[in-house]
Amino acid sequence: MTTPRRILIVGGVAGGASAAARARRVNETAEIHVFERGPYISFANCGLPYFIAGEIDDRAKLIVMTPERFWTRSRVHAHVRHDVLSINRAARTIRVKGPDGSERDEHYDRLILSQGAKPIVPSIPGVDLPHVFTLRDIPDMDRIANFIDTQKPKHAVVIGGGFIGLEMAEAFHHRGINVTIVERNPHILPLLDTDMAHELQNKTRLPEFNFVARANASAFTVQGVDFVDGTHLRADLILLSVGVKAEVELAREAGLEIGATGGVKTNGRMESSDPLIYAVGDAAETIHALTGARARIALAGPANRQGRIAGTNAAGGRLIYPGALGTSIVRLLNMTVGFTGLNSAQATAAGFSYFTSMTRDFSHAHYYPGASMVITKIIAEEGTGRILGAQLMGEEGVDKRTDVLATAITARMSVFDLETLDLAYSPPFGSANDAVNTAGFVAAHIARGDVPTVAPETWKPSDEFLLDVRDGDELAHSGTLSGAIHIPLGELRQRLEELPKGRKIVAFCQKGQRGYLATCALLGSGFEDVANLRGGFLQARLNGIQ
Repeated sequence: MTTPRRILIVGGVAGGASAAARARRVNETAEIHVFERGPYISFANCGLPYFIAGEIDDRAKLIVMTPERFWTRSRVHAHVRHDVLSINRAARTIRVKGPDGSERDEHYDRLILSQGAKPIVPSIPGVDLPHVFTLRDIPDMDRIANFIDTQKPKHAVVIGGGFIGLEMAEAFHHRGINVTIVERNPHILPLLDTDMAHELQNKTRLPEFNFVARANASAFTVQGVDFVDGTHLRADLILLSVGVKAEVELAREAGLEIGATGGVKTNGRMESSDPLIYAVGDAAETIHALTGARARIALAGPANRQGRIAGTNAAGGRLIYPGALGTSIVRLLNMTVGFTGLNSAQATAAGFSYFTSMTRDFSHAHYYPGASMVITKIIAEEGTGRILGAQLMGEEGVDKRTDVLATAITARMSVFDLETLDLAYSPPFGSANDAVNTAGFVAAHIARGDVPTVAPETWKPSDEFLLDVRDGDELAHSGTLSGAIHIPLGELRQRLEELPKGRKIVAFCQKGQRGYLATCALLGSGFEDVANLRGGFLQARLNGIQ
């Protein structure tokens, strides 16, 4: 009789628990053990900020799986409060320390590492004060929630404007706490292009919810946060969210190869440099699905799918992981931001020649109540129009458009495909030409060169004739670009004699559409050197054009 395959998994939560459940489905006879250092074998770590906010009111709902249920459902041995101390690859054993302090060796045929990543804690004076926190697991969540309930803080400072930082800042805001988000980079959400990040900050800044950029903390005190430049922020609650570090010490000590991104280097089967050992989740280095470059993408979705693939292969099956795009979404107060693929800086670093387009379209039919604006930025390859990345922002409808564009990137579609993409339409849900279609129209115009354009990210006004074709009330409300001449679009054809023939004309409106129409009209009327300002006045302002 063949001895059942023994599969050991270090770490539960998303990757490890998924690997165990999948391994059981593939191999009914395997002996499967999961060793988790913490008290919970699998919990919804992405839900922690929403419990702190009070939006999730039942703490038990965050417990995805218990050891007892894991055994009943899948015959998986789940060991909580068990710390794996070392790996002996020659003997194919791991050294495990139990909750009573005793140690033992466990033999494996296949080993899966799913240890995740831990918050980076900077070496700053005062970092160990009782009102300074990080968030990784349920005990962290409990400490923060208890502190808010008992101490009633009034002012919170969140150090770091990434996903967790923003979610926690929103949670504190929900609890009635004044919040300041501090980011050492020029803007929050460094994955976003500068113009999109500034738009987000502009739309979410409130007297009780603010942002500070290009700031570095020098000390934490009982009064708040001191900064390198001598400034101070009052705070009786401080959250550190400056990034995470992959937990690879166990793998490194065992002699496994650590990749350039700091994760355990894996191949498509999620195998490490030792084919009997797999790595998944935040501690694994895989590839970017679009570029093929080595990448470590610390998101729950990829961790779950990597766990599924590693569990399959460890149990005797065969699946290949194609990499991830880093598709992500975050809510900040009334705004939702979606991201997939490459941003402009990443596209440049990957060696792409690209262009960008920006559109503002309604989340559903404008005449149906509740329509709001969805901003869509597309990064596309010059020449082919292949979609390289997308960033979206709005009050509603961002999630489904982000997923559509992630699918389009995966399918290697171009902006020309977006023009004819057949998407669901009914007035409460979308428009006859969806926001994705509109983004495709504009990007395809640029790709085909239907009309000349100038990109606000790179354009520096010099001797051009700036033509503002907006209505008068728009100028009265928001002003115009320096030196621009105002001729409303409806009057343009009757006032062509006011425009210079021997000078380049850059037309613009609020968002770009009327500027495009004006450019078409001028080209058709004999003006040869005309261009439309992409994204219009709003985009120019976001890129610092005055």
